[in-house]
Amino acid sequence: MSRCGKHSFGRLLDSATAAPADDVEPAAGRAMLKGVALGCTVLAASIAVGMAIPVLSALECMLLSVITVLAVAVGLLLKRHQWLHRSLAAERRQLRTAVDNIPQGLVLYDASARIVVCNQPYLEMFGLSPDVAKQGCTMQRLIAHRQETGSFDGDVEAFCAAIIRSVKLGNATRQITEAPGGRAIEIVNKPLESGGWVATIEDITSRKRAEEKIAHLAHYDALTELPNRALFREKLDQALKDLKPGAQLAVLYIDIDEFKSINDALGHPIGDELLKGVAERLRGCLGEADIAARLGGDEFAIIQYSVRSAADTEALVRAIYDAIRQSLECAGHLISTDASIGIAIAPGDGRHLDELLKNADLALYGAKGDGRRTWRFFEPGMDARARSRRMLESELRQAIAAGGFEVHYQPVVDLRDNAIRGCEALLRWHHPQRGMIAPADFIPVAEDTGLINELGQFVLAAACGEATKWPEDVRIAVNVSPVQFRNRTFALTVAAALAASKIAPSRLELEITEAVLMRDDEVALATLHQLRALGVRIALDDFGTGYSSLSYLHRFPFDKIKIDRSFVKGIGDEGASAAIIQAVVNIAKASNMTTTAEGVEQEWQRDLLRDLGCTEMQGYLFSRPVSAAELVRLMPGGSDKAAIVA
Repeated sequence: MSRCGKHSFGRLLDSATAAPADDVEPAAGRAMLKGVALGCTVLAASIAVGMAIPVLSALECMLLSVITVLAVAVGLLLKRHQWLHRSLAAERRQLRTAVDNIPQGLVLYDASARIVVCNQPYLEMFGLSPDVAKQGCTMQRLIAHRQETGSFDGDVEAFCAAIIRSVKLGNATRQITEAPGGRAIEIVNKPLESGGWVATIEDITSRKRAEEKIAHLAHYDALTELPNRALFREKLDQALKDLKPGAQLAVLYIDIDEFKSINDALGHPIGDELLKGVAERLRGCLGEADIAARLGGDEFAIIQYSVRSAADTEALVRAIYDAIRQSLECAGHLISTDASIGIAIAPGDGRHLDELLKNADLALYGAKGDGRRTWRFFEPGMDARARSRRMLESELRQAIAAGGFEVHYQPVVDLRDNAIRGCEALLRWHHPQRGMIAPADFIPVAEDTGLINELGQFVLAAACGEATKWPEDVRIAVNVSPVQFRNRTFALTVAAALAASKIAPSRLELEITEAVLMRDDEVALATLHQLRALGVRIALDDFGTGYSSLSYLHRFPFDKIKIDRSFVKGIGDEGASAAIIQAVVNIAKASNMTTTAEGVEQEWQRDLLRDLGCTEMQGYLFSRPVSAAELVRLMPGGSDKAAIVA
């Protein structure tokens, strides 16, 4: 009930306390008027009878006139009194109807703490009997009845005495109590000028829950129900203040690798399901006192209490990796994920909140810089490394805008006739101050920032354009980052490059790594089928170096398997490299795929690979990656043809 409404009811109910509660006085008044009227009528009738016999005197006539007028007046007054009584009764019925239909409970007490009015919502709110909670019932009896029905569990006498004392002093009271069913009830007692007071009772359960929800949202992430950044900082700050001498705690910053590409490829609803799944698995890794939080996006954090040594935190990290690397089902998609983790331990890595968080962030930056899917403890030199990486990112953006990249090409040679069957396009960045920057240094930065999409489009367009100058039987191979592959428009980008260069789609070979296949097989398969529909060839690069699964070779339409240089390097040792290469070659032959061995530098390696049945090879034995101008001389008819037929 609004404040204005309460004042209005107060004035209305003040008048109700002053008015009689029953019909005793109106009935007595009506009886008196009826008696006077009857007496006047009888007297007037007697005089009239007397007048019919003798002739009346002037005095008697005057008296008769007065009595007649008086009888008429009394009759009119009686009629008016009856009308006023009916009107007052109607108003009282209307008031009762209004009082019973307001959403709040209402009880009007007189100065002696007895009920004058008690409405129906009040009875329903506490489950009270109308035979008890009625006019004339004392406040003590009413509260005792509430105690009997289970909606009051305090001291009845003390409670009533406190309320009565407050209203007598002219002070309003307010309290919140719990009603059956866990509902929150607010009771306000407000004194009235004429004595007594009015109690308004309101069910504030919905409002209280809304307030609690707002307070919850202020401290918890709406998607994962984990503490948010604000509560995480609050908890960590308190934990650092409570940290006893000799005690340690760890802060872990966790970043989901390649989450943006999953989000872009599958949509935000699937991304949200993935985040909820990761949050649930993080909860399962925590100790009793530990806290996990979602800082925003794909970033999570953990406070690990009671750390005795780095080994405790390493055990937690291993548990986290074991949990999140298991495939998650998200709306019908089976998704595997991974993470980069940065760790800072207090007080050694920081005694204050911001210092500790900064160092955990630097450790995370270090984990990303080391190839992601790994973890790093904070080290003092990480700050300089992070600054260097941020500078590299800035310079990378400038180089893209200024056209500071070029594409080099490394020939792929057929082992049967030593002829060039294709060339792999390799991106090169010649920095004006730093000189040549290795792709291993800037590609991870480009993937983290999304700049890889621009670089990938540049390489694809440049390579297809350059291939138009080569013999038509020479293919061009272009590496595709997992980030590019997750872009829904990747197939359109490839189609545009083919259309612009006008080369045959079969001359373009896209090389993907197993990292592309790990995230979501169905999405990867759909993209590969789109590319196959264009007529593009697909090669599986670095096979055997990651999370290899032979099921990939059955489920995906590959044209080629590229054998990693690490196996080629160890082919002459007593290890299993030669056996692995033989197995890959046999699998490829059975599936009508070709094989290309990378990193061939010695003639004996070439000969052994040929004996094992490998189809193609590339490496320094034939040619280093060269510029487009140098490559022309290596092509059939070029002046340096002999350089590649050793």
